[in-house]
Amino acid sequence: MKKKKICFTLALTLSVILLSACGQGTSNTDEITAETNSTEITTEMNTTENTASENEEDNVNEASAQDFVSLAEEVPDVILEIRYYSTYNFVGDRIDGYNEPCALLTKEAAEALKGAASDAKDKGYMLKIYDAYRPQEAVNNFIEWAEDTNDTRMKEYFYPELDKSVLFDQGYIAEKSGHSRGSTLDLTLFDMDTGKDVDMGGTFDYFGELSHPDYTGDLTEEQIANRNILRDIMLNNGFKPLSTEWWHFTLEDEPYPDTYFTFPVERESVTAQGESLPNN
Repeated sequence: MKKKKICFTLALTLSVILLSACGQGTSNTDEITAETNSTEITTEMNTTENTASENEEDNVNEASAQDFVSLAEEVPDVILEIRYYSTYNFVGDRIDGYNEPCALLTKEAAEALKGAASDAKDKGYMLKIYDAYRPQEAVNNFIEWAEDTNDTRMKEYFYPELDKSVLFDQGYIAEKSGHSRGSTLDLTLFDMDTGKDVDMGGTFDYFGELSHPDYTGDLTEEQIANRNILRDIMLNNGFKPLSTEWWHFTLEDEPYPDTYFTFPVERESVTAQGESLPNN
């Protein structure tokens, strides 16, 4: 499409110039009109390209993981600690849709994460992944949990400052999650020298201002610096941050900005699409 656009624009412009040079009565006004028409045609072609791209996403199968990969295979230099497969999360149960403790991402996000993992390693760290792709089934589980205001088993650890009834209004729980689009992940840094997670001054999935990346409050200089190290690594590799969670990053040019996938978190989701993974 782009080659045709360039060739057509050049051909039209050259035609105007040749007609003028041959004395066939083409005035300056005619040349301007022709160039304007050329610009309009170019704009129309660009619009057609954008529309085609949008239509492609409209045809995506939300239940298909054909453009997803397993991080264990594609980015082996990361540590996986999938919190929603465990019971150590704000709900207190294994979350629906997390059938295995694995992490899936779109191919594009996984490729960008390779660069981030390499940069982290150069600095003496490894990336520890808490969550990546999250199916809509899991989001629905969160909604059901939030509606049960009597279940406060994990309040002490994840939302001690908040009444559970405000989680919807304050945006901690929502009907859709960017994670379901497949190019968002939650992570921290693991210090290879100490063999411990880096101190970020707050735990993953803590509901409160303490989790904001720009929060300083009673954080130490080291904790603030640690957050910035993670942020810089991710931003330098094509990810963008979230203003309310220091651990949350989304690929800037995510391939499916309007698609929320539904397949479960398990190895079979990607192997069913032709990717061959060894048994561990």
